[in-house]
Amino acid sequence: MALEKLGSSLYDSLKKILRVSAIDEAAVKELVRDLQRALLLADVNVRLVLELSKRVEERALKEKIPPGISRREHAIKVVYEELTRFLGEKAVPLKVNPKKRNVFMLVGIQGSGKTTTAAKLARYLQKRGYKTALICTDTYRPGAYAQLKQLASRINVPVYGDEKEKDAVKIASEGLRKFENYDVVLIDTAGRHKDEKSLIEEMKSLEKTIHPDEIIMVIDGTIGQQAASQAAAFHKATPIGSIIVAKLDGSARGGGALSAVAAIGAPIKFIGTGEKIEDLEPFDPPRFTSRL
Repeated sequence: MALEKLGSSLYDSLKKILRVSAIDEAAVKELVRDLQRALLLADVNVRLVLELSKRVEERALKEKIPPGISRREHAIKVVYEELTRFLGEKAVPLKVNPKKRNVFMLVGIQGSGKTTTAAKLARYLQKRGYKTALICTDTYRPGAYAQLKQLASRINVPVYGDEKEKDAVKIASEGLRKFENYDVVLIDTAGRHKDEKSLIEEMKSLEKTIHPDEIIMVIDGTIGQQAASQAAAFHKATPIGSIIVAKLDGSARGGGALSAVAAIGAPIKFIGTGEKIEDLEPFDPPRFTSRL
């Protein structure tokens, strides 16, 4: 995973702290500079980097050290806590109500990995015992329905779509009638850019007609901090309940995507960590920071 570069840089910064004889102001300032460099190389937004490094410096130098730990251990603990806070603090699971059918609508820009992510999420839920189905409402991209069918056939999940129908709302409504007795129905929508008004209107119509339990935005981890403006624009059009960051396995800019999205307030619930259909994992900020 390209994010390992960020982890390696952070580890090198903390190793320096372990080597110095005393944790004085100069040592803390050097740690902060190294931290800034590592985060900027991972394409994290400059304002967020400055905010985080300021908190690390202030806490490491001014905070009362709890009994039983050294100033050195305290400095490392502060870095861990601030990075975790920066990425969303705690894991927020996807809630599936066992007493009803749950409908989740996936949205995102073209090429974000949304269709593949829909199949990955279907597999994740299927493995946890939920009777899951997929609906393809993408009437714009040639082969979108065929792609979803091909992915779903590998995991024996049914898919509804209609290549002759151009009305996404009609397709979604018909699919929901077909999958009435399912635990979870995932609706894959057409990829759209934040400036494509007709497609944004279609997304709003889908939300108003089918009333999904949650709208999940899929973001391409390779676009780095640009993810913030995309997420904010989609969130303005329809309420984004959560985020899945895809393609983190091949992105040196993943830190930027993660932090930018975390900054808009919608929790990151999953990250895509590879090309296989099993490569989707729940996002747990403390565990993720520990791994880094």
